[in-house]
Amino acid sequence: MIVALLPRSRRSVEAENLFLRRQLALYRERIANELLLKLGLQVSPRTVRKYMPKRPPGRPRGDQRWATFLRNHAGVIVACDFFVAITATFRLLYVFVVIEHGSRRLVRIAVTAHPTAAWTLQQLREVVGFDRARRYLIHDRDSIFARSLDESIRNLGLTVLKSPPHSPKANAICERVIGTIRRECLDWLIPLSESHLRSILKAWVGHYNHGRPHMALGPGVPDPPLVLVRPATQATRHRIGEHLGVRARSVPGGLHHDCLLASASVADVLRTECGLQCRNGVEVTPRSGRLTG
Repeated sequence: MIVALLPRSRRSVEAENLFLRRQLALYRERIANELLLKLGLQVSPRTVRKYMPKRPPGRPRGDQRWATFLRNHAGVIVACDFFVAITATFRLLYVFVVIEHGSRRLVRIAVTAHPTAAWTLQQLREVVGFDRARRYLIHDRDSIFARSLDESIRNLGLTVLKSPPHSPKANAICERVIGTIRRECLDWLIPLSESHLRSILKAWVGHYNHGRPHMALGPGVPDPPLVLVRPATQATRHRIGEHLGVRARSVPGGLHHDCLLASASVADVLRTECGLQCRNGVEVTPRSGRLTG
């Protein structure tokens, strides 16, 4: 370190404090003071405080920002929340959602008419299981998340992080996926009963995890297929190979389609000479390889 070669003067102390200030901006005054003592500089905590960076208004002292914490620990964070759905008979149902931050994968979605702390804990037990990769759980301050429930969640090995009051953006990923469920599924389908709502959401979650692209993933999907057919290099980007076809699966009930490439033998493209073939909700392109629609 260049500043260590300077004479031990006031300017030297200020230079070393400035260097450590830039390198140790996230450390508290006590830790910074210990490091200074290890360098042989006998300074008081008041001197250290003088050269520590000033925190912005409303930001906890020495802590990283909430967005930085979520980004640094995305791989070990899960978030949960409730939203309501109304059936055709005007029955109010509660939907419990659990999503992984890092992979954007919906790991749990459950429906009940009477949510309780015991029921919520059982859903989280099934999510966590014996997997110790998850460390943090984010939820809001709803009355269902009682103190006893948080204690039980901690016994599962998770650290509970409560979002501030009236701050839905603190749990933005979970709030966003709830909005996506409404916009892409429940705004177009009216569930007839609790079992019907459960089947609709089960089909849509499969589409969300396996077929819906996410810009936050590159774009990508949370659970990509194990075997992915990729087209060979073509002279034009508007055609696919003659040995390939586009396979589309309707989910749920034709509201969305999961499309992927498949070999012509698997897709059974030669069944007709023209147009698209539909069988069991699967559509494929003709052998010409030209994309339609």
